[in-house]
Amino acid sequence: MSAVAGCGTGTAVRPSPSLPGILTLDKASAPAPGGEVGSASTEFADDAELAVWTKLSETEKDVDRIAKLDVNKTAEGSLYLEPRTSAWFDGFRGPFIYQELAGDIVMHARVKVTGKDGGKPKRKFSLGGLMARQPGSYEKPNWVSVTTGTGDQPGKVEVKQTRDGSSKPQEIAVKSEWVEMVLARVGRAAVALYREDGGEWKVGKRWAADLPQVLQWGLTAYTDWDSYNTLKKDATKANAKLIKGTPDLKMTVDFVRFLRPELPEYADPLNPSSVPDKVLIKALTPAGA
Repeated sequence: MSAVAGCGTGTAVRPSPSLPGILTLDKASAPAPGGEVGSASTEFADDAELAVWTKLSETEKDVDRIAKLDVNKTAEGSLYLEPRTSAWFDGFRGPFIYQELAGDIVMHARVKVTGKDGGKPKRKFSLGGLMARQPGSYEKPNWVSVTTGTGDQPGKVEVKQTRDGSSKPQEIAVKSEWVEMVLARVGRAAVALYREDGGEWKVGKRWAADLPQVLQWGLTAYTDWDSYNTLKKDATKANAKLIKGTPDLKMTVDFVRFLRPELPEYADPLNPSSVPDKVLIKALTPAGA
């Protein structure tokens, strides 16, 4: 089992001259499937698979902001999640289902987010995807995420790190509804990758993060930030109740697979000069993906 570390992309720093430092594409290995972490993978072929996922609202006595959640019912061979009005931003909390895993992890999923009537969600900050969160970080939230849907504008992938309750999101334009995603912890880095249908893997973000060994790895979806109105500046009051609004998001998840990344000790995944984007992608995406 494993936990995540975060990474931020900044100015590239040259690798230490005392170490080999640079990982080349031919020396990089795809993450290893199977084992203890692989057993947490879910193909969502049977509704019994939902039992391995835990609702955050149940474990941390939070408001249940999930309107509908099922496996292989609403969407055949997939998990379906429909959130109520909610948000994951700064201290605001939204829906989250997870498994606790420890150490370095690659979480790989294929996700589709639409509005309730199809097409792109119409309400701002209606996003769904992957999150890795520090357990029990209620007062000072710490997590990283990669999601897709509508941010400030429709048709986005959002990569976001929240440290001690302060969120720093970044949006990237995408065209396809289905998006493959990877959220990974490897060494001192947390990494978000994404790929549009028919496209190539891209690095969304590298973060530097100080996160514990054991993290909650899972799925989130949230919607309808504008309905928070005056509570946009008061997360404590907003988290204490359900916000009445106009939620507009449906998330379908084809699969979630967990793997172990394998990087040599001299490679620094936070440093693009040590591990260039193409090499990082090879190291964090399944062989043949």
